[in-house]
Amino acid sequence: QVQLVESGGGLVPAGGSLRLSCAASAPISRINTMAWFHQAPGQQRELVARINSGGLTNYADSVKGRFTISGDNAKTTVSLQMNALKTEDTGVYYCYVAAWMEGYSRAYWGQGTQVTVSQ
Repeated sequence: QVQLVESGGGLVPAGGSLRLSCAASAPISRINTMAWFHQAPGQQRELVARINSGGLTNYADSVKGRFTISGDNAKTTVSLQMNALKTEDTGVYYCYVAAWMEGYSRAYWGQGTQVTVSQ
């Protein structure tokens, strides 16, 4: 069973930066999307940024201009550079990979990494 492992979370003051990384325990083939999701305390998990197999990126409005997603399909790694962090960015960040299987898209999730932005 392939697992996604995130790293890079931590405590940072508002205005600071963090870089989250995610790597698969084994390469995943036929990736169509890699993404990061954010779950604030007491809230639902929400998409922050995604990158497709062609390199096209999308961002939530709340992070545009501050966050940058990058990925390497061959290595099954995805990173999220977070700048100008705000207290509302606090929460657990989850790595996500979707890959084409026989007739369906399989989703893989990481276990999450905590980001806390202090005032």
